[in-house]
Amino acid sequence: MACIDFEKQGGLVPVVVQSLLDGAVLMLAYADRRAIEKTMETGLAHFYSRSRRRLWMKGEESGNLLHVAAILTDCDHDAVLYMVVEGGPACHTGRRSCFHNLVWLAGGGATASSRRRPRPC
Repeated sequence: MACIDFEKQGGLVPVVVQSLLDGAVLMLAYADRRAIEKTMETGLAHFYSRSRRRLWMKGEESGNLLHVAAILTDCDHDAVLYMVVEGGPACHTGRRSCFHNLVWLAGGGATASSRRRPRPC
């Protein structure tokens, strides 16, 4: 964990959460040093809530735990990737992924997503 640069962003690093099974991007959250330590100790995804200003474990209320199989950093060591096995939906809306609001679709071609008329962000 010494290679993670917490100083660059005031003690927090963004954490991308990705499915180990199919590579789907599930969510983005933030972690401080303690959250990553707790993740490594328990094997369950922990983050730092910027709004509640406290450590939290994903699924502590919903039961939708994220079991972390690996933690990687980006090339600058200032962002982290949790590779996870899902224990339920990652999004608080009940969807598998938090990334479900289409902003733009190149070419404007009809896809299953665009035919469903996603709600604009």
